[in-house]
Amino acid sequence: MRRREFITLLGGAAAAWPLVARAEQGAIPVVGFLHSASPGPFASALAAFRHGLSETGYTEGQNVAIEYRWAEGQYDRLPALAADLVRRQVTVIAAIAGSAPAQAAKAATTSIPIVFVSGGDPVSAGLIASLNRPGGNVTGVSWTATVLVPKQLELLRRLTRNPAVIGALVNPSYPDHDFQVRELEEAGVSLGQKIDVVRAATAHDIDTAVVSLVQQGAGALIVANDPFFVSRRDQIVTLVARHTIPTMYFSREFTAAGGLLSYGANLIDATRQGGIYTGKILKGAKPADLPVWQPTKFELVINLKTAKALGLEVPDRLLALADEVIE
Repeated sequence: MRRREFITLLGGAAAAWPLVARAEQGAIPVVGFLHSASPGPFASALAAFRHGLSETGYTEGQNVAIEYRWAEGQYDRLPALAADLVRRQVTVIAAIAGSAPAQAAKAATTSIPIVFVSGGDPVSAGLIASLNRPGGNVTGVSWTATVLVPKQLELLRRLTRNPAVIGALVNPSYPDHDFQVRELEEAGVSLGQKIDVVRAATAHDIDTAVVSLVQQGAGALIVANDPFFVSRRDQIVTLVARHTIPTMYFSREFTAAGGLLSYGANLIDATRQGGIYTGKILKGAKPADLPVWQPTKFELVINLKTAKALGLEVPDRLLALADEVIE
C-alpha cells in the first residue's frame, strides 16, 4: 500500500471513530438522575438506587449510563436541570428526594417516563391521578413521611414526658411546606400539644431556628421531612445536642448520626425500589401500568447513648416497640 493511500485510509478510519462511538452510545439507555440535594450526604441512597437497577439487570457503565443532576438543596434550580435532561433525550428520568424533582421533570416532558422517590403525597402534589393507576408518564415510590407526623409526635411525647411546647423545624422552600405545617398543627390540636413552628432554608437558618426554640422554652423538637435537612443532619444533630433538645426525626439517617429517635420508612430501601422501577421501565414497562410502591413497614429507631446524654430514661414499653436500638 502506498504511503498516501495509507494516510487517506487512516484518516477516514479516524473520522469514523466518533460516529461508531456515538452509535454504540446510542444503543445504551441513559437514565437522567435528578436529585434535590447533594451527592455526599446521599451516597448510601445513590448506592441503593444503583443496586435496584442491578436487580433488573442494569449496571452503570456496562449496559446503562446515568446522567447526574444535583440541585444542592436549591429547589429553584430543578426546572433548568430537568429541562437539560430532556434536551439530552434521556430514556427515563429518576426524580429523587421529595416531590420537587418530579414536578420539575413532569413540567419539562410529557413523553419521557419519570420515576419519583418522595416522602410526600404524589396525588396532592399533582404528579399522578391515583396510587393504583398513576396514568400519564409518571410513577414511583411514596414513602409517606409527612403523614406520619401524628405518630412521631405521640412517640416523642412518650419519651419526653409531654413537654409544654414542642418545636417543629420546617423548610419554607420545600414544596410540601404548607401541607407539613397543617399536619403539624392538626396533630398538635388532636393531642392537646402546643406546636411552635420555626423555618429554615439554609444552614445559617437552622442555627437561628434552634436558638429561637431554646429562647422560647421548647422542651422537644420534631424535624419535618425534607431532603435538605437530611443533607444537614450532622449540623442538626450536633446543634440540638449542644442545646439538650430531645428531637424526633423522620428517617434512620439522623439517629445513626447521633439523633435521639426516628420513626419512618427506610429511606435506603425506598430509593432501591426507585432503582427497580427505573429498571422495569428500561425493560419496556409503562409508568401508567406500574402502581406507586408504598412501604408496608415503618421503623422506630432509638439511640440509647443519646438518650443517656440528654438525661432521658427510655420507658421499657417504648424500647419494646423499637425496631432498632443503637447503643
